Order: sequence, then C-alpha cells, then structure tokens
Amino acid sequence: MPYAPENSHDRKFLEQAISISRHALEDEGKTPFGALVVIDGEVVGTGTSSVVELRDPTAHAEVMALRAAGQSLGRHLLEDAVMYSSSEPCPMCLTACYWARIPRLVYAANSRDVAVNGFEDLQFYRELALPNAERGLLVEVAVEGELKDRAAEALTEWAAQLPFPVEPKL
Repeated sequence: MPYAPENSHDRKFLEQAISISRHALEDEGKTPFGALVVIDGEVVGTGTSSVVELRDPTAHAEVMALRAAGQSLGRHLLEDAVMYSSSEPCPMCLTACYWARIPRLVYAANSRDVAVNGFEDLQFYRELALPNAERGLLVEVAVEGELKDRAAEALTEWAAQLPFPVEPKL
C-alpha cells in the first residue's frame, strides 16, 4: 500500500538512506542502494551496497545495515528497530529483516523502479513464487536416507540444548 511519509522522522531517515544510495554514484564498486536501522530515533547501523567491492553477493545495503546494527548493539534480534531503505528490498534483504525481527520497513523506490534500471529483484520475487520444479535454480533435496537423518539429528541435538522449549514453526 502506498505510503506518504508525513512523519518527519520517516522522511528524515528515508532522505539519509537515499543520500547513502546517491553516494554510490561517486564510489567505484558500489551500486545505488542505501539503508539504515533506527531505534528510538537513533541510527544504529547504516549500509550501502558493497557487492562488487567486497565480491560478496550478500553485501546488499540492508544486510550491511543489519550487520552494522548487530555489531554496535551486540545482538542479532532487532524487535525495536525500523529499517529505512532507498528502495524496496530484494527477497534476500526482506527475509533478513524478518530474521532480525524488524517490525517495520520503510522504503522509497519500488521494485519496478529497480527492475527498470537493470536489477533482478522483481524477477527473483516472481521466481520464488513458482513451484520448485519450475524455477531456474535446480534444487536437489536428499529427502530420505542417512545424510538427511544426520542433518536432522544435528538440528534436534541443538534444540535439545536450548534453555527453553522449542516451538515448532510448521
């Protein structure tokens, strides 16, 4: 749903994310994406797309901002944060926000704007909506046998060591 940032905090932080993205125009090896993580009106992590520079396909702006926030706060769960991004996050970055338990995400340019300028985000969203057999990435799963059992056993042993009961997420 379209949102006009009348909230002065939202506007201020979106402007910062856009400024980070525009700085990429001067930095070789950067692509024009910027993000920040904000808690209680304070920026606790910023990120710019560093995929080419770091030779790391996961070094997107939102992931870099989450990494910086985690380092500065000493934690990986950010239930009290807002993610501001210069553009709609790709599927990986959106999922990273879910993993971090970010409750709110505000972005400026949308996936269509990103796609028009040569980035595959929208294509990846479409691909993920397809059944496994129709995707461009061949995914092979060891559904039965010793390897599956050993891998599942490691998960079970890890969960048994936790100081609280695990709640299945089925």
